[in-house]
Amino acid sequence: MAKRPVFVPKFSDTEFVEAINVEFMWHAGMALPQVRKSIASLHAAAKQKGIAPCLEISSKSPDDLGVALSAFNLKLERPGQRPMSVECAFQGSKVFEQGGPYTDLYDRPSRDAKTDDRLHTSGAIVGFRFLGEEFPTKPVTAFYDWLYLKALDQNRALADELEKYAGFTDIVFNPVKSLNCQAHAAALYVAACRQGHMPKMLHDLQFYLERAAGPNNNAL
Repeated sequence: MAKRPVFVPKFSDTEFVEAINVEFMWHAGMALPQVRKSIASLHAAAKQKGIAPCLEISSKSPDDLGVALSAFNLKLERPGQRPMSVECAFQGSKVFEQGGPYTDLYDRPSRDAKTDDRLHTSGAIVGFRFLGEEFPTKPVTAFYDWLYLKALDQNRALADELEKYAGFTDIVFNPVKSLNCQAHAAALYVAACRQGHMPKMLHDLQFYLERAAGPNNNAL
């Protein structure tokens, strides 16, 4: 058995996303058939808790929409240059004690950008710089979520499909080991839209940061 969070959009001014831990049968192994069995078990367990339908957002998703919305695949536009993935934007915007941002990662494949050696040899992260705009390190998931929201805003055909779902999952995300989660960001987008806070969330950084508590932020 294993536990994973299901991220559910909330519709109050004080809470945007609720992470509901769900216990389910884990199928060992990272081969695609095994992972998809785990996803099916997770979604079946979520349904028993009244959370249905759910969308798995990852490159392992059984749904084409979930694969397209993976941070490895979801694209961000940038002026005068080819689009980059959310993952590349996130990794290439990190500012470290001893270097960065390594903006050449914007043009790398997502998996290569995530595993670039410089990300592990440049000291602690002290901030983020994206297309000339500075972002703080706290709330800890705020910058990643902001990038994901911006990408969804630019890909409305995909983003509009999110309204069909009650909850979002990322089978690989483990809040004990990881910070950022694309499923959380998707739920945040749905909640922000329904509350009428998009696009202000993208254009007023202070407004956004006051509402940007992610799965591991605990408090602002």
